[in-house]
Amino acid sequence: MNGPYDVIVIGGGPAGLTASIYTSRAGLRTLLLERDRLGGRALEADLIENYPGFPEGISGPELMGRFIDQARRFGAEMREGEAVVSAILQGEEKMVTTRRDIYTAPAVILATGVERRRLRIPGEKEFRGKGVSICAICDGPLFRGREVAVIGEGEEAVEDALYLTELCRKVYLIPVGEGVELARLEGSAVEVLGEVEVKGIEGGTAVKAVRVADPGSGEERLIPVEGVFIALSSATEMVREAGVELDERGCIVVDPLQRTNIEGVFAAGECTCVGMQIVTSAGDGAMAGISATRYVKSKKRNRKEGD
Repeated sequence: MNGPYDVIVIGGGPAGLTASIYTSRAGLRTLLLERDRLGGRALEADLIENYPGFPEGISGPELMGRFIDQARRFGAEMREGEAVVSAILQGEEKMVTTRRDIYTAPAVILATGVERRRLRIPGEKEFRGKGVSICAICDGPLFRGREVAVIGEGEEAVEDALYLTELCRKVYLIPVGEGVELARLEGSAVEVLGEVEVKGIEGGTAVKAVRVADPGSGEERLIPVEGVFIALSSATEMVREAGVELDERGCIVVDPLQRTNIEGVFAAGECTCVGMQIVTSAGDGAMAGISATRYVKSKKRNRKEGD
């Protein structure tokens, strides 16, 4: 068992890295656990044009590299490629288990992002960053004046399709499952392809079309598009099983101070389904870091007064 730390941050994207900057700078022993690569989904961005302070834009890897360097400068410990498999978040001391070790701390910040489910069709992985996106707000402006398709479920798919109509020449929506409220699209410019099955995404160096099939006849056809936005997401089971409150969309519920329903547990970034931008995730991470710092230091003061 490793510890005790003051704060454990689960997730190494913009929110988790920012939270680590704040807690470590405040003098708290901070451990950040990232299941994949530090920087998260932001690493996939070739060019970020809307992060303040970079008028000419900056690449995702370069921006995340600066986040990482700053967190390390203040002493945050970061473990890359170490996935959390379970967490016990109730009680004074939280316990976080990975496949390598067990860690403890009085405060935990959840910055896990959203776990995007895959369509598992040909071209989905190959064209990621070359026309396939999982964030309409992030990448929609890159497809201004072009034809695109949204493939997804629930409110998110509808919101993405409506948003893209403000930017794109043509927007198709291909619903997945039964949870898409199509009534909201009445009178909009979105063309719904409701009776088709997506078979693949095709192109050369970039996306050129979506291949769909009629479920009854099996007849296939190509829908010419230059962008495909996939809207399928869910919260990780680890968070749910730990007792953290989720809303009907599977998003972590937080108050304005990024506190969850469990004392000493905070959440920030895309896992709360607010903003879904690097800058908003960083802001959430800052607030979570401030709140966690106040919480831990208050606990330490109370222990000293009780001695």
